[in-house]
Amino acid sequence: MKRFTVLIAATLLITVTSTFTGPRFINPFNLDDMALQIIFSIRLPRIIVSILMGSALGASGAILQGILRNPLADPYILGISSGSALLASAGLIFGITVIGLFTIPALSFMGALLTGLTIGVMGYRRGGILPERLLLAGIGLGFLFSAILMLFMSISPNEGLRRAILWIFGDLSMADWSLIPYGFICITAGFMLSLWRSKGLNALILGDEIAYSLGFSPFKERLMLFISASLMTASSVSLGGIVGFIGLLIPHIVRTYVGSDSRILIPLSALTGGTLLCIADTIGKTIMSPMEIPSGIITAIIGAPYFLYLLQKREIMGM
Repeated sequence: MKRFTVLIAATLLITVTSTFTGPRFINPFNLDDMALQIIFSIRLPRIIVSILMGSALGASGAILQGILRNPLADPYILGISSGSALLASAGLIFGITVIGLFTIPALSFMGALLTGLTIGVMGYRRGGILPERLLLAGIGLGFLFSAILMLFMSISPNEGLRRAILWIFGDLSMADWSLIPYGFICITAGFMLSLWRSKGLNALILGDEIAYSLGFSPFKERLMLFISASLMTASSVSLGGIVGFIGLLIPHIVRTYVGSDSRILIPLSALTGGTLLCIADTIGKTIMSPMEIPSGIITAIIGAPYFLYLLQKREIMGM
């Protein structure tokens, strides 16, 4: 409980700091109409989107590392983000605007869900979902979708190419209030599903035979948890593009402090992931103002050295 309290307090502090920090610093004790417009129209939607995305990716990483029993598993290694990126970038590059502002998020969400469904079908064999098949199917589809995406980008002559590149690296500058309710509902649904099946995830981590002996069906648990992670990943990518390393790094950091009990690991990974992405977005929009660095680049710069440090200094899930 103490750890939750500390993390919630840290998240609130970072949120408040990010609200007043940006290309233009806003004095919280001297708010005029322009400052209020900037805060409520631009910064708050962006902060909320970053917290939602980071929370979804942190929780998804903890789930996927558990169901696959692989310390390198995350939403992007499984190819879910590649399917999302393919459809969303195609929409940006070719100027698809069927449903206006919701076109790109809808395409992204559809791509992630279809990819997740395809991976799930390909991972099914002999009456169960096999972790090795899930991982290999995700890697294979990820390479295929990335190649098609590079093809689209190489033949694109228009401004949509730049928007697609920024989106692929996690550009939160297009965050909008209208997208938040849908992202919040889907991410919350996936998160609650993962908490509901957290005991099953603990059993899966011990092995399928032990899970059977404890009264859990590995097929059912793995399917429900995979649906949960896919839903959260799809929602995250649809809100602001691809942000790497959070799903891979955050569960490892949290695990070193609280252990591997999924009932604690998943919510703490969500809180920590949301906080980290909020920090990364704040750095990206201020460090080279008026230029912005996509959040995905910042998380990779922060995350890669720390992950290598953890790998060197600690055992990561037995490695």
